[in-house]
Amino acid sequence: MKKVLALMFALALSVSMSSFAFAQGDQPADKTAAKKEQKAQKKQAKKDKKAAKKTDTTKKDDTAK
Repeated sequence: MKKVLALMFALALSVSMSSFAFAQGDQPADKTAAKKEQKAQKKQAKKDKKAAKKTDTTKKDDTAK
């Protein structure tokens, strides 16, 4: 009886581990798409910051010197 239980436990463990491994297989594809999107957002933020810097016409206060 112990051998049967040990075999069933081993079988259940191997099935659960293999399903976990297959579930992790799709993750890198999602990561690359997310990384590309994040890069594009950073690039756009830089462009916006540069554009805001060019259009900044406020004068600095020289009286503080």
